Amino acid sequence: MAAPTLPHMNQKISRRSALAQFTTISAAVAATKLTPSALAAEQAPEQKFKGNIHHSVCKWCYDSLTRSTKDKPAKMTLEDFCRECKRIGLESVELLGPAEWPVVQKLGLVCAMCNGPDHIQYGWNRVDHHDDLLPKFEKAIPEVASYGFPNIITFSGNRNGMSDEEGMENCVKGLKRLVPIAEKHKVTVCLELLNSRHDHKDYMCDHSAWGVEVIKRVGSERLKLLYDIYHMQIMEGDLIARIRDIHPYIAHFHTGGVPGRHEIDDTQETNYPAVMRAIVETGYKGFVSQEFVPKGSDPLESLRRCVQICDV
Repeated sequence: MAAPTLPHMNQKISRRSALAQFTTISAAVAATKLTPSALAAEQAPEQKFKGNIHHSVCKWCYDSLTRSTKDKPAKMTLEDFCRECKRIGLESVELLGPAEWPVVQKLGLVCAMCNGPDHIQYGWNRVDHHDDLLPKFEKAIPEVASYGFPNIITFSGNRNGMSDEEGMENCVKGLKRLVPIAEKHKVTVCLELLNSRHDHKDYMCDHSAWGVEVIKRVGSERLKLLYDIYHMQIMEGDLIARIRDIHPYIAHFHTGGVPGRHEIDDTQETNYPAVMRAIVETGYKGFVSQEFVPKGSDPLESLRRCVQICDV
């Protein structure tokens, strides 16, 4: 907006013309003032990344900052956390539910992996779950699509004595009913690989070969794997070779240091720069999300460093 022309100091003006000039100047000033949200949206990131990886973060890892308890108020709001993530240069804050999606969208971010209506122990490996889960996903998937977000998470469920083959057959039956909805709305359903050794005892989808076979049997481009590097390092290792072999079936990656799911630096066993280079070499164009629990005194600085490690 061009600045209004001010009268020369020797020029005589009437009260009416002076008031008109003041009104014009005030309007110009008001038009240039930005709300905090607008400032955040226009602020350039601190660093420019290479552009080979789209960077995201799982919000639950920062609950110590963003969640209130009866004894302790939150240190920052979700909006403040998203603002800090955008300042670092992230494109996404994820594992959020519908009530939180407007916040990330307001700040020009996406939720690269949306929460679904199932949970780790209660998934598709039991036929008696299907009629409960299907209408919930029928509601959730169009909501995800309405925000323009790409993915929604889902789970196999726990074994509870069931064989892996029976569980696979049941997952395929249920997910075949689900994928037409995902295809219609162009949202990818992501079946997460988790470790059953330490964190999620008895979880069925705990090896990449099992997950890939489910994806193959369902046969839809809208059903893929969420490959969690932390979990698969615990269960399988051989990360680079496995990623190269199965990359067409992967839609999303999570990080995390082994042992302990803390920072992905030289305190743990996985060579993340090498893994990230292997991911980029496959032609992968999706998101890699930081899902480590910071143990340092400055969680946001830990996030900043780990994103840099993954930017290859």
